[in-house]
Amino acid sequence: MTNAGLGLAVDVQDASGSQSVPEPRRIKNWVIHALSREALGEITVRVVTETEGSHLNEVYRHGVGPTNVLTFPAEFAVPGLVADAVPLGDIVVCAPVIEREANFQGIELDAHWAHMVIHGVLHLMGFDHQTSEDAVIMEAREKKLLEGLGFTDLFYET
Repeated sequence: MTNAGLGLAVDVQDASGSQSVPEPRRIKNWVIHALSREALGEITVRVVTETEGSHLNEVYRHGVGPTNVLTFPAEFAVPGLVADAVPLGDIVVCAPVIEREANFQGIELDAHWAHMVIHGVLHLMGFDHQTSEDAVIMEAREKKLLEGLGFTDLFYET
């Protein structure tokens, strides 16, 4: 789905079977909110089970088990494609992990979903949290974006 005026296509795929996954339009709105208004391209957000999340984490990130969010920035531009078809990357969110974390941390489920989607988008934009300095910058941006969505006093570290 391309959003008029943005040149941005956000595709939401729900392969999780979970009843707690937010509506695709909400996830799309969180992606758009996190991006600059000049963003052009295509982002896929895929909501997965623990099995798929574990597989992706192990194969591509050499991690063990599922994690809350994985990002896969597009590594190449395809010549000849129109701007709104250029892939920016994929965000994979593991529904059962999001649900458990929200419950364990005692936070609103929607706030955690929004946070993880925004976290993934920021990774696609080049933000990272490998160093403490980078983490401070990324967390400040997340907090500002979450507050812009009305999620105040709910921020927590990733």
